[in-house]
Amino acid sequence: MSYLRTFAPWIVYAVVPAQYWKWAALIAFGISIAGIIRQTRAGQKFDALIIDIGSAVFFAALTVLAFADPDTALHPYTPALSSGVLALIAGTTLALRNPFTLAIAKQSTPRELWEHPGFLRTNYVITWVWTASFVIGCVALTALAHSSSGLRTTVQVAAFAIPVVFTLTYVARVQAKAQQVVNPS
Repeated sequence: MSYLRTFAPWIVYAVVPAQYWKWAALIAFGISIAGIIRQTRAGQKFDALIIDIGSAVFFAALTVLAFADPDTALHPYTPALSSGVLALIAGTTLALRNPFTLAIAKQSTPRELWEHPGFLRTNYVITWVWTASFVIGCVALTALAHSSSGLRTTVQVAAFAIPVVFTLTYVARVQAKAQQVVNPS
């Protein structure tokens, strides 16, 4: 699944226990760089790498912070910062009228549908849901910054799981409706 590859650094960072945050940030940075290299070699364009590049920048900065000041007061807020950065990246792609999900969807959609209004609308809706989930995750994680790490991890995972489930069900519903138009019963 392309979404899983795209968000792998964030998922790894979310599930590694908080006491190992330095290493989690470094591993997430490495995964980000490996993803960019893999996709660049596969011929992906810049618009397909926006989440990956944003991930690499964020995890590079976080790695530097984590190793330079492992006891920083920002540490409890890094899960919230993660969701906030993802919300910013996703929201920026909407503002630039190039939802980040387009590049992912194009990998499994015939080229002749890429400019279809339904395909474009579907990706705007999906990107809005991802953005909203990240914003809600950011707010919740800020409020939970000093709560148990299990609760924070649950919220972080939910901020990914909810839009994944929505994406899968929404795309299936849109495809079923499109199929009904093509082959009415």
